[in-house]
Amino acid sequence: MTARSDIDVVTFGCRLNAYESEVIRQQAARAGVADAVVINTCAVTAEAVRQARQTIRRVRRERPDARIIVTGCAAQTEPETFAEMPEVDRVLGNEEKLTTAAWSAVAAPDFGVGTEEKIVVNDIMTVKETALHLVDGIAGHTRAFVQVQTGCDHRCTFCIIPYGRGNSRSVPMGEVVTQIRRLVAHGCREAVLTGVDITSYGANLPGTPRLGRLVKQILKHVPELARLRLSSIDSVEADDDLLDALANEPRLMPHLHLSLQAGDDMILKRMKRRHLRADAIAFTDRVRRLRPDVIFGGDIIAGFPTETDAMFQRSLDLVDACGLTYLHVFPFSPRQGTPAARMPQVDGGVIRERSRRLREKGEAVLRRHLDGEVGTRRLVLSERGGIGRTAQFTPVRLNAPVEPGLFLDLVVAGHNGRELLAA
Repeated sequence: MTARSDIDVVTFGCRLNAYESEVIRQQAARAGVADAVVINTCAVTAEAVRQARQTIRRVRRERPDARIIVTGCAAQTEPETFAEMPEVDRVLGNEEKLTTAAWSAVAAPDFGVGTEEKIVVNDIMTVKETALHLVDGIAGHTRAFVQVQTGCDHRCTFCIIPYGRGNSRSVPMGEVVTQIRRLVAHGCREAVLTGVDITSYGANLPGTPRLGRLVKQILKHVPELARLRLSSIDSVEADDDLLDALANEPRLMPHLHLSLQAGDDMILKRMKRRHLRADAIAFTDRVRRLRPDVIFGGDIIAGFPTETDAMFQRSLDLVDACGLTYLHVFPFSPRQGTPAARMPQVDGGVIRERSRRLREKGEAVLRRHLDGEVGTRRLVLSERGGIGRTAQFTPVRLNAPVEPGLFLDLVVAGHNGRELLAA
């Protein structure tokens, strides 16, 4: 939990939520909200919802007099779940949580008195635009997240997020450039472009610019920005300008996290993904030829409905076929209202075992990467907590406290299985 003044925000889930938590702090402080705890939820898995509910109960025990406001994707998709909790004072939707009006209502002296609605959640599918909220940085982070897009037009059979975020909406390029200039002026050395589906960027904007064009515009018009990084991308949507930038723009970092989800074609089709196994392998091979120092992360779901042992093995094998270094493993979790929840389910014990095997594989490929880094010289951007990050996003444990936001030319002496150790 990160506190600012007497407003605490507990953030679950993605980088976009982390960015929006900073907007929430800003809006709530501007409205004069006092003695409040905001739970910014995630809806990706049932476990994320369970953890949010557990946190709400704990916060109420620790802060009996605080106003507890629940928002985020889980609040948007199942507001009644949280409104029924006696610990919760208000449930705000994903659109409402970013507005001054919503927080002014929370700050009002008569908040919670009378017949005022506990749930303030609109139909997210009716929202057609997204506004960029100017912030100076993200509390507790050296790098700054910049929202360039939200929502998703795709309907993967396992995913509830489009119903929490709505359809895809993008922030105009000029506004993004202005925000990054503002962040750099406040000392930002690295910006991360984030959203729900950032490779769909620009589809609703005049001229339909693509993500690659946005990247090139940022690097051209903000020359003071030292590093630009992308959050998770869908490789099938990567455009030629983006690949050209990866090949020729050294300030665009050589680290891509891919939304892969599975390595078996039948499972990918049942997920309603838009790529096949061969597409993922071809993409990583192509990018590696363009940018030999690139490393890849990937999301993989274990135990999707109907997944057999042979199908799972193809997902496991995909880690090596794509040359992944970082693995984000999701045990399949049926989300009510999605097609996958109605499909024949895999036994829970089998899901746990497959998740374990994937995580072990992830540990092995990360160790292999760390082994290869020992003895190299890397430019590391220092962060809080005594660590820094290489261009490939690999964490480096520093051997002495260093002010955040400095570039350090370091030799890697070893690693501890999770992070590199500076000499």
